Amino acid sequence: MPLMSDETSEKLIEAALMHVPFDGWTETTFRAALRDAEVDRTVAEALFPRGAVDLALAFHRRGDARMRARIEETDLSGMRFRDKVAFAVRARIEAAEDREAVRRGTTLFSLPPYAPDGARAIWGTADAIWTALGDTSDDVNWYTKRATLSGVYSATLLYWLGDDSIDHQATWEFLDRRIGDVMKIEEAKARVNRNPVLSRMLAVPTRVMGGIKPPKRREDLPGQTGM
Repeated sequence: MPLMSDETSEKLIEAALMHVPFDGWTETTFRAALRDAEVDRTVAEALFPRGAVDLALAFHRRGDARMRARIEETDLSGMRFRDKVAFAVRARIEAAEDREAVRRGTTLFSLPPYAPDGARAIWGTADAIWTALGDTSDDVNWYTKRATLSGVYSATLLYWLGDDSIDHQATWEFLDRRIGDVMKIEEAKARVNRNPVLSRMLAVPTRVMGGIKPPKRREDLPGQTGM
């Protein structure tokens, strides 16, 4: 059954992408995808209860999956860590392929009713990147890393949507600058930790923050993977 669901989802996503540039991620697109993919509406609504909104999220999760596959098949051992992060973000953006579909999705998830869905999708992408790169943090850093990367990814994605440079070179330069900004913050944190006066001042709040743990993953829950 999961395999059949995956195949049906893929068929609907591909069918929808033919209509999204004209009608967005809407009910009109959802109906057209059902028709073109020859999928019964009852089956489609079982997979995507909210129709086009859930289909747009499935498109986003597919991009995350493709990014993970590219990371797994690439030897990153010789890269600096900042370059690994930049590679992963670039791989995720390139995995989308269809810029208009992403643009329409950005518009959809900027609407108040769907903004939480969009935020969760971006967070899921950041989590997928850190997990693929082997992040083992189990304290407040788990959250700060994903929050920071969510900002970097979101800003780079928006830049990419408006970038007309050859091979999107301007986007990758923008990404490198954003990664550089994040590394400056990390370097500043390291300097604070090395400073005996500041480290003593921050000892108590650091211990308190150290008690914060990431959420437990429940592999037995549907929809847990891919986001």
